[in-house]
Amino acid sequence: QVQLVESGGGLVSPGGSLRLSCAASGFTFSNYAMRWYRQAPGKEREFVARVTAGGSTTYADSVKGRFTITRDNARKAVDLQMNSLKPDDTALYYCSATNGLLVYWGQGTHVTVSS
Repeated sequence: QVQLVESGGGLVSPGGSLRLSCAASGFTFSNYAMRWYRQAPGKEREFVARVTAGGSTTYADSVKGRFTITRDNARKAVDLQMNSLKPDDTALYYCSATNGLLVYWGQGTHVTVSS
């Protein structure tokens, strides 16, 4: 069955870095665009970053220049390198896969940015 499993979350100080990973299985990973979303406590889920099947990337303005999304089709994984983290980046981070018809979601990994 389809699985998206996020990892790499945790507690980090402001200005620090984390690298999130999302391991995919159960579908043809290379055919899917991969996205990261996040949901902060009491807020709506918001888009963070996207990498298409062809490798093009898009970022939310709030993370541009600080976050980098990469995909590894051999590993069937998508990573999110997060640098210069701010308290406002605290959220549950979700991985998503879509081919335009189907959408799959992971369970999320928590990121807390606090001193």
